Amino acid sequence: MSTLDNIIIIVLLISISFFFALSEISLAASRKNRLQLRANEGNTNAKKVLDLRAHPGSFFTVIQIGFNAVTILGGIVGEYAFTPHIQNFLLMFFEGAWIESLSFAISVFFVSSLYIIFADLIPKRLAMRAPEEVALVIVKPMLFLIVLLKPFVWFFNGICNFIFKLFHISMKRDNDITSADIMAMVDEGAQTGVLQLHEHELLGNVFELESRTVSSAMTARESLVYFTTKETHDNIKTKVIDHPHVKFLVVDKVLDNIVGYVDSRDILIQLLNGEKVEVSKEGLVKKALMIPDTLTLYEVLAQFKSAGIDFAVVLNEYALVMGVITLTDVMSIVMGELVSSNEDQIIQRDANSWLIDGSTPLIDVMRVLDIDEFPDIESYETIAGFMMYVLRKIPKRTDFVIHGGYKFEVVDIDNYKIDQLLVTKVTGP
Repeated sequence: MSTLDNIIIIVLLISISFFFALSEISLAASRKNRLQLRANEGNTNAKKVLDLRAHPGSFFTVIQIGFNAVTILGGIVGEYAFTPHIQNFLLMFFEGAWIESLSFAISVFFVSSLYIIFADLIPKRLAMRAPEEVALVIVKPMLFLIVLLKPFVWFFNGICNFIFKLFHISMKRDNDITSADIMAMVDEGAQTGVLQLHEHELLGNVFELESRTVSSAMTARESLVYFTTKETHDNIKTKVIDHPHVKFLVVDKVLDNIVGYVDSRDILIQLLNGEKVEVSKEGLVKKALMIPDTLTLYEVLAQFKSAGIDFAVVLNEYALVMGVITLTDVMSIVMGELVSSNEDQIIQRDANSWLIDGSTPLIDVMRVLDIDEFPDIESYETIAGFMMYVLRKIPKRTDFVIHGGYKFEVVDIDNYKIDQLLVTKVTGP
C-alpha cells in the first residue's frame, strides 16, 4: 500500500477511536434524571440510553474490544507508514545502526500523539460538555455494534462474570440517590448561579429536618407559660397580655400533669364578651398531642399531619414535660433567615466575639461561626449541652472550652443553668 493509503487507514482508525471515546464518556457522564425527563416526553433514544445504563456490561465490552483492536491496528499501520520515511530523512544528515531504532521510536511517538489528542482527549472533553445530547446520538450505532459483536461480547463477559463470582464480588450497581447526592447537586447549582442563595439555604434546611431532633426547635420547659385548672380570671388575663402566645398548656397543679391546651382566641372571646375566664369551662380545653423527645423534625411534621393539629407537648422517657413545639417552630427552621434570625440568641459584639444564649441549638452556632463539627455531637443539642459534655461537670462562671478556633466562656449562670456564653476567636497559637 502507498503512504497515502496508510494515512487514510490511520485517519479512519482514529475516527473509530474518537467514536468509542465519545460513547464511553457520554454514557458514563450522562445524568439519569435528565434522561428520564426526555424519556417521559417520548424520546425513544433516551429510553434506550437508560436501558443501556441499567445494563452497561455489553456496552463497555464492545468499547474495550473496539479500543484495543483499533490501537493494535493503528500501531502496526503507523509503524509501517512512517518509520521508512523518517529513517530516510535522518539518513540525509546522520549515519549509523541507531538510525533505524530512532526512526521507529519517533514513529511510535507521532502515532501515539495523534491517538492521545484526536482519539482520547478531544472526544472525551466534547462528551463531558453535553453528555446527554451525545448519548442520544450514539446510542443506536452502539446498540448495532453490540448485536454485531455479540459472540465476542458473550465470550469476554462470561470470563469476567466467572472471575467476579470466583472472588464473590457483587456486580449489582448501586443507583440509590442519597440526601448527600442531592445536596451536592444543589451546591453545584448555587455555584453556577442556577440557584439563588436563599433557594440554596432553603433546600439545605429541608434536609436538616431529618437530622435535627425536636428538642432543637421546641420551647424548653423553663420557658413555658401555662395555666392550672384552678387559675384565676386575673392571672389568666395577665398571662395572655404579658405572653401573647396562640396556645397555652393547661395542667393539674404541676407542669407534668398535662390536662390539655387552650386556644388564646377562645380566652379573648370570653374577655371581649365580658365573661369570667375559666379554663375549666366545658369544651374550652382541647386534648394535647404528646410526642417523644427522640423524634426528628421530619417525624414531627408527620405527627402534625396525621393528628390534624399544629401544637404538641414533648415528653422524655420518664413522661416529664421537656417543652412544646408548634408547626411555626418547625417551619422557622425550614425558612431560616427568610422568616427569623438568631438575633435573640446569638449577638455579635464585634468582628471576633459573640454573646450566645445557652439554649441556642448547636446547629445554629455551627452555621454562624462556620464550625464544621463538635465532638460526639449526637450526645447534646445546645451549646450549653456542649459545655457540660466537655467539662464533665455543671459549669460555673469563667469556665471555658476552646474548640474550632474559638473560646467558649461561661459568663452568666442562673440556678445551675448556663444563660450566656461569650465566644471569641482564638487569634494566638
